[in-house]
Amino acid sequence: MITTRNLFLLFTCLFLLALQRPAVAGEAESLVTKSEAVFKSFMADPNMDWFRKNVVNAKGILIIPQMLRGGFFVGGSGGSGVLFAQDFTTGDWSYPAFYTMGSVSFGLQIGADASEIILMIMTDKGMDGLLSPEFKLGGDVAVAAGPIGMSAKAQTADVLAFGRSKGAFGGIAIEGAVVSPRNDWNSEYYGKPVRSVDILVKRSVSNPQADPLRALLPKRQPNVQKLH
Repeated sequence: MITTRNLFLLFTCLFLLALQRPAVAGEAESLVTKSEAVFKSFMADPNMDWFRKNVVNAKGILIIPQMLRGGFFVGGSGGSGVLFAQDFTTGDWSYPAFYTMGSVSFGLQIGADASEIILMIMTDKGMDGLLSPEFKLGGDVAVAAGPIGMSAKAQTADVLAFGRSKGAFGGIAIEGAVVSPRNDWNSEYYGKPVRSVDILVKRSVSNPQADPLRALLPKRQPNVQKLH
């Protein structure tokens, strides 16, 4: 007998497996290009004043150009993105590592939407989570909505989430979302087997296709910037 719980678990497994589909040639480069457009848009948005002033203080930035969400009773959301890590000694940003983020929800819900999301990784704990094989936002690390508006102030959290969304659901909810690396996309983009730690920490690979986006990321001057 198929119970509601079993249906939910089946949907969860199928949804998360779908997020991990194999890399397609050129898809990783396209994601970097889309991420560049989204970052430019956020930096120009008058509602993102706090983000604009404090992105330089982030230890890492995960840009997800399109987070799709939809469902009827059982819902899910998912998307792929690129993560950059900042070296606080030099202010230099790494080349991108590829990640997927997805979640499943249960309850009365009808509709679909697409969101642009940027996660600011504010602590070492948050970055350590991203370097693990898989972690859950709100479970393994604390996540909070990023402040919006001219006079907004940030909450204390490992990860601050900024996003814009249009659709039937409205709002952006990533609590409980699972984030994991896409090593096949990393390998496709850099032309050889490579892990997130090789890209973000060891910095042993590069791809000039990402240089325009890296150039947009503000560099921190050590012991100068403070949260506003």
